[in-house]
Amino acid sequence: MEFYYVVLLFSIGLIGSFISGMLGIGGAIVKFPMILMIPPLFGFQAFTSHQVSGISALDVLFVSIAGVLGYRKAGYINKSLILVMGSSVLIGSLIGSFESDMLTEIQVNIVYGILALIAAIMMFVPKKQIDESHIKQVTFNKPLAAILAFIVGGGSGIVGAGGGFLLIPIMLVVLHIPTRMAIASSLAITFISAIAGSIGKIATGQVEYLPAIIIILAGIIAAPIGAKVSTKLNTKVLENILAFLLLGTAMKVWMDII
Repeated sequence: MEFYYVVLLFSIGLIGSFISGMLGIGGAIVKFPMILMIPPLFGFQAFTSHQVSGISALDVLFVSIAGVLGYRKAGYINKSLILVMGSSVLIGSLIGSFESDMLTEIQVNIVYGILALIAAIMMFVPKKQIDESHIKQVTFNKPLAAILAFIVGGGSGIVGAGGGFLLIPIMLVVLHIPTRMAIASSLAITFISAIAGSIGKIATGQVEYLPAIIIILAGIIAAPIGAKVSTKLNTKVLENILAFLLLGTAMKVWMDII
């Protein structure tokens, strides 16, 4: 593998994982289009959508846990939320990752585009303001959370994502979880989802291991830094960054599909 190719993949991992740690997402929503589109721009061979989804699945597995470690002392992780949504997303992701091998390249991209568009729309929906001073008393609709997490897991398993980019809008808009708790807990749920997603991608031979290792190493460095930066930013700023990131990604993916 060429030196400049390694540098390019490492850079993609650094940038994508810093953003993922800061916003509480596993990073696939950022790195899926980056890995798919950037290497060909520099004259390197393009990955297929299946290969990108395989790389993303393994990357999310390691980056999400690195992000969780960045939040571990902040007190924002909700164990009940993780248990309910994590168990459901695990099952959905396992099913989706195995089913993805039967989809065409364009179908994988379409699923990704649909998920990104739904997440973007949800982020622009007016949200109920939650008092974060009472964060330890937060409650939520557990059956609804479980059902929505299962659906998210199925779609994210197909594209090799942990689903954090959809879980956060759901937590904010539907379950009314405070922003910082949603970000921190989402990373832990994403890690659980990525375990199932990685199993499916490895079993169906969709992983390019050397590029994945390079991107993962960069992610382990950058994700905790992003998480620490997140704790110092205004929650409204974090929500706006995620909203416009999701909207831009969705628009780019659909332009390429069309």
